[in-house]
Amino acid sequence: MAAPLPFLEAPWARPPTVDLHEVGAMRGEVTVLHDVTARIPHGACTAIIGPNGAGKTTLLRCLLGLLPHTGTITRRFERLGYVPQRLTLDRSLPLTAEEALTIAVSDRPVFFGLSKAARERARALLAEVCADHLAQRPLGGLSGGELQRVMLAQALGREPDLLVLDEPGTGLDTHGHRLCCDITADARKRRGITQVMVSHDLDIVAAHADHVILLDRTVLRQGPPSTVLVSEVLDRAFGRHGAHA
Repeated sequence: MAAPLPFLEAPWARPPTVDLHEVGAMRGEVTVLHDVTARIPHGACTAIIGPNGAGKTTLLRCLLGLLPHTGTITRRFERLGYVPQRLTLDRSLPLTAEEALTIAVSDRPVFFGLSKAARERARALLAEVCADHLAQRPLGGLSGGELQRVMLAQALGREPDLLVLDEPGTGLDTHGHRLCCDITADARKRRGITQVMVSHDLDIVAAHADHVILLDRTVLRQGPPSTVLVSEVLDRAFGRHGAHA
């Protein structure tokens, strides 16, 4: 594990959306995270980066309340939207993208039928993520990037204060990855929500993140991209693994 680098305080004066203090997590008898102290600034895009095995997804799972941990995580939000790295989907389901999203955002049981208001909301959410052309496509026939947009629409349908994305570019080419991040950034700024994403693409991080947490089981450095995405910091973090991911 790389030696810790100097801690840099985030530049935002407003209270953070999430405060993590000395967070630790285990996998069996193996320590995956230890003494993770970090903050996720309100209204910003925070990227979590680090080498393979650094504990990035584990940290997300702790943040989402899916994994027990030591230390404290103080959350200052009410509603959460989450877009997982992959979605296990039964591609034989006879649903269109619009129908699946309508069911997800409906405020009444499905056996009462899909209301006109829910359908209209689903269409609006698809349009917001530039996926209105997918409305009548079978859900099982969507590509990875198309399905990811539908999942993003569903997450936005929760009216989240915090939007969490785990490796949003998984399975996408460079153009698709950038498009997904552009759409997400536009929605975040328009809605005024806080975003957290795990990413291995440092070009995407440099283009979209306001705040970066560099992780290798503990926080090596955090702050604006200009202070974290510099060669001497990344070389120490990723070391002989070579690629900055």
